[in-house]
Amino acid sequence: MTSVPSPATTTPQDALDQAVARFGAPGIAAEVRDGRGTWFGSAGFSDTATGLRRQPSERFRIGSTTKAFTAAVVLLLAAEGRLGLDDTVERWLPGLVAGNGHDGRTVTLRQLLDHTSGIFNYGNDPAFFAKGVGEAWFRHRYDSHAPEELVRIGLATPPLFAPGEAFLYSNTNYFLAALIAERATGRTFAQELDRLVVRPLGLAGTSLPGARAHIEGPHPLHYSTLFSGDAAAAVHDATVMDQSFAWAAGGIVSTLGDLQCFFRALLGADLLPAAEQREMFTTVGTAGPVPWIPGTRYGLGVFSQDLPCGTTVWGNAGATYGSWTYAVGSRDGGRLLTAQVNGDWSGLGVFDGVLDAVFGRGAAGGEPSRG
Repeated sequence: MTSVPSPATTTPQDALDQAVARFGAPGIAAEVRDGRGTWFGSAGFSDTATGLRRQPSERFRIGSTTKAFTAAVVLLLAAEGRLGLDDTVERWLPGLVAGNGHDGRTVTLRQLLDHTSGIFNYGNDPAFFAKGVGEAWFRHRYDSHAPEELVRIGLATPPLFAPGEAFLYSNTNYFLAALIAERATGRTFAQELDRLVVRPLGLAGTSLPGARAHIEGPHPLHYSTLFSGDAAAAVHDATVMDQSFAWAAGGIVSTLGDLQCFFRALLGADLLPAAEQREMFTTVGTAGPVPWIPGTRYGLGVFSQDLPCGTTVWGNAGATYGSWTYAVGSRDGGRLLTAQVNGDWSGLGVFDGVLDAVFGRGAAGGEPSRG
């Protein structure tokens, strides 16, 4: 489909160029879809050494954007009657969430998905985190982790509050949710993801590689400072690594186009039945013991965000080594932005200009594309 960007005070392409110039990002790519067509734009490079430009078909690690996929799988299983959102963790994983102040009889599947379980994020465990910082990352980049191993790391810290009392973003929640999906179906989470989401939507560039270290197909290099606290940290190529440490909480590889298709189906009520759709978009506040993204509320695997321009968008975002991803749209899915930066030192602020150009009230009536 041929598309021509609409004139605007700041166009999406202007915003991409500014993101590279201002934040020093290696490269950024974005796709915008609305009722009039599709627009793809990019700035910077997929490979800074060769000068290869960003391409629409590139596959990249989407980080915690994975959580929207995981929640969709669980909700589709609920629609099939295989499990219920009010089921307790103990029902499906007896004895796993117990001791140290934890009680799986009081934690529901819904509380896992909306991050109100109180269970600590295993990724913030100091000993575990230290293995992925700086030079230590090179020694551990091919380490494989079983989901239960990482859950136990999260449970080694007592819960920060009683289930349902507050919000605490935690990857451990999504590991537990995926383990429940496996127990309820007798199949791996990757198999259920493929059966319920990937194949029905035709997401040819989307996969959960698990311990497979290489990204199959065309992809940008993933440039990382390896979470170094040094202001002048060296930048490394972190493309190849075992990402079983993120699994159902942040381990999916996808493309801009596949993310467009998935979130269009999710927001537009084409993927989930009506009851499960309502559950997904019932939100809780994100104020809690650990600050989260300002202006947000969290549903089941998705969040709403009030932008400075006054528009509210829905979707998810994610970060991992060498990659930041944003996938958000209007509540009905009529206008969608998917964007990825193949560097990890800029933070979410790298997307601010693009969000404003696509969803801001002054962006040519909010219309980012023609086709």
